[in-house]
Amino acid sequence: MDLVNITQEMYETSQRLDQASRVIHKMARVKAETERVYRMKLAQEMMTLKAEGMSVTLIADIARGNVSDLKFERDLAEGQYKAAIESMEAIKSRLSALQSILRYQEER
Repeated sequence: MDLVNITQEMYETSQRLDQASRVIHKMARVKAETERVYRMKLAQEMMTLKAEGMSVTLIADIARGNVSDLKFERDLAEGQYKAAIESMEAIKSRLSALQSILRYQEER
């Protein structure tokens, strides 16, 4: 690899890193929002079940079952967020490797 190609790849990688940080910011918002919605609906469901006279020992499990779709959405958003962070770490590693190659090439 010549210096021009390495610096071009470094530039492109830094652009990907910048874009990834913006995507992660949006995903963090989605993750937080799905958590908020899940918690609100779970609390509402628990109150509804209590008002209907359901046994206190069963309320938590039944309520979670009734809002399981929201829990799925919450867990999915969290998984996507974590995957995006791992992807960004891989981009950082690539940039670091390119910097090392550039230093090596400049020393020769």
